[in-house]
Amino acid sequence: MLPTPVTDMKAFVPSKDLGVSKTFYTDLGFTVNWSNDEIAELQIGSFRFLLQKFYVAQHAGNFMMSLQVEDADAWWEHIQRQEFTKKYPGIMCKPPQMQPWGIRVLYLSDPTGVLWHITDMRKP
Repeated sequence: MLPTPVTDMKAFVPSKDLGVSKTFYTDLGFTVNWSNDEIAELQIGSFRFLLQKFYVAQHAGNFMMSLQVEDADAWWEHIQRQEFTKKYPGIMCKPPQMQPWGIRVLYLSDPTGVLWHITDMRKP
């Protein structure tokens, strides 16, 4: 039994350059709800996370987030139209493919190295 109901939960996502990361996420489709020099709250739909000015290479390179969408192909097209790989050199960007565990995944790393799994449940 919980002492009181849980009202929210957010991950703290690292960023090497907070300004560049905020631009990356707004280009992707997130809204910046509020920010200061150290942290920003980003939102897409009803989902939020905290983007923090914090960078440790090993931590950032092992940090992953998952975003489940209705159509990963539409997200891939959006990312291609926005020319993410040109605008953010060095990011990793792979089109949606069915994974052995039965989920289609589009892989996208942010400018800090955080790996996003943009998934849908569509079957081939």
